[in-house]
Amino acid sequence: MDGTTDDVIEDLVRRHAPQVLGALVRRYGHFDPAEDAVQEALIAAAGQWPRDGIPDNPRGWLIRVASRRLTDRLRSDEARRRRENTAAALTPADAFVTPPPDAAPGGPDRAPSEDDTLTLLVLCCHPALSSAAQIALTLRAVGGLTTAEIARAHLVPEATMAQRISRAKRAVRGTRFPRPNARELDRRLGAVLQVLYLIFNEGYTATAGPDLLRTDLAREAIRLTRAVRRLLPHEGRVTGLLALMVLTQARAPARTGADGALIPLDEQDRALWDRTAVAEGIVLAEEALSQGPAGDYQLQAAIAALHDEAERAEDTDWPQILALYDLLVRRTPDPAAALGRAVAVAMVHGPRAGLAEVDALEEAAGAGGTAEAAARHYRLDAVRAHLLERAGDPAAARTAYRAAADATLSEPEARYLRRRADELDG
Repeated sequence: MDGTTDDVIEDLVRRHAPQVLGALVRRYGHFDPAEDAVQEALIAAAGQWPRDGIPDNPRGWLIRVASRRLTDRLRSDEARRRRENTAAALTPADAFVTPPPDAAPGGPDRAPSEDDTLTLLVLCCHPALSSAAQIALTLRAVGGLTTAEIARAHLVPEATMAQRISRAKRAVRGTRFPRPNARELDRRLGAVLQVLYLIFNEGYTATAGPDLLRTDLAREAIRLTRAVRRLLPHEGRVTGLLALMVLTQARAPARTGADGALIPLDEQDRALWDRTAVAEGIVLAEEALSQGPAGDYQLQAAIAALHDEAERAEDTDWPQILALYDLLVRRTPDPAAALGRAVAVAMVHGPRAGLAEVDALEEAAGAGGTAEAAARHYRLDAVRAHLLERAGDPAAARTAYRAAADATLSEPEARYLRRRADELDG
């Protein structure tokens, strides 16, 4: 089988893996055995599909095989009776049904009519979990990141992250969880949207590693947000978040050069932007603002729309963007929003005014010793360097660029920052 077909198979198994895991977790209520069964099904697919051909319904095939592996394990385990009793108590009465060996849940080779990834997402955002645990568990189960990757993204040791994920799995093990309806989704909406937002951000700008983009994560976050919007079509926060994602992802083709180097927004070739996505995002942003009081996601979407509407960087409506940031920072303590406002202040009132805002943010943040504080400080240094360069202070800008480069774990960002510092040396 040629390389193209191998790539298609790899894409299929990666795309369907969270959906298959969601189907098993919803039915059987156990993360660890379900994860093992899904991995066995993926290995089987990698061995059989190149030889026998891709099945008509790949997701149904994977669910059938994973379910068979899981039920075989439950039957053969010495603690089978205890596990079955526990699963019966923890899942809906009609959900724990052992499928025949030759049948997928719901029928041969037939996948569920709804996307079980959404079920898995809402389960990962269980209110018993802390925000950090919700994010970690979702990135592991829905995003497909390894524990090491999640640990790097959160700037914590891998062992710490492994413990956090294990505790989260134990916390939701006793959850009765059918497919989410609009009411259940609405109850957990704040957590669900926050996790989707963070997954998208990790896909659009990877926190650590050799690549700036993780396109698979960004696309999955958009897909899931669309699924949430189908259930809650008149919820402005959902529409706003989808608009923000679509408008931001539209710029992805211009964010890196041929060698993977980062290209900042004001230097991007805007002819490379996805104009179909821009048009959709602008419509969504306008719709979101009409669906009730403007919240955080609606305001961020409106800011993104103003950036995307400008045909050239110098055409950007910075006064309007600053006005939107003023509203946003009054609503949210998010340091990224405050830093974005500092950039807008600089673009409207000059770089020295922006530098004063950055200094105030650093003073408010304090020195701190946490990984989160270190991440904030790197971004403060990066913005400070840019504004110092615009203010005509190359020596101070060079120092700030190098400090930011030393602090970031993203290799493309570090290369970009060091290059800017080297250019100022010249």
